[in-house]
Amino acid sequence: MTDSKRSLSILPNNFAICRLDKGAGIPDWALASSFFSLTRSAEELSVVCPQNLVPERIRRNAGWRCLKVEGPLDLSEIGVLASLTGPLAEEGISVFAVSTYDTDYLLVKKKDLKRAVTVLSQKGHQIRF
Repeated sequence: MTDSKRSLSILPNNFAICRLDKGAGIPDWALASSFFSLTRSAEELSVVCPQNLVPERIRRNAGWRCLKVEGPLDLSEIGVLASLTGPLAEEGISVFAVSTYDTDYLLVKKKDLKRAVTVLSQKGHQIRF
């Protein structure tokens, strides 16, 4: 198990999680930010990006804030997400996780951000605004 104390920072934007059809091309609007995530599966293309970039016609779930785990993390570390998502789940806070080679990002609903910061801080994590 990895050291459970982490440093996190809060990205400045409000984000949306979008669903496009499985055959959709990579949308230019998603690429216009310093943080975005694209995941294609056999069923869909998911896009996470600042909500102000998403065209009105796109199916989305908006109103998310993003906590970045300060990295880089070693890919062999175990329990990084569990040490963060476990306490949030216990408090009924939904999380949408995005992982990269270097680190993890946790999206929580904007209405839950303050409570998420409190919960994580109480578990010894440091949150930078």
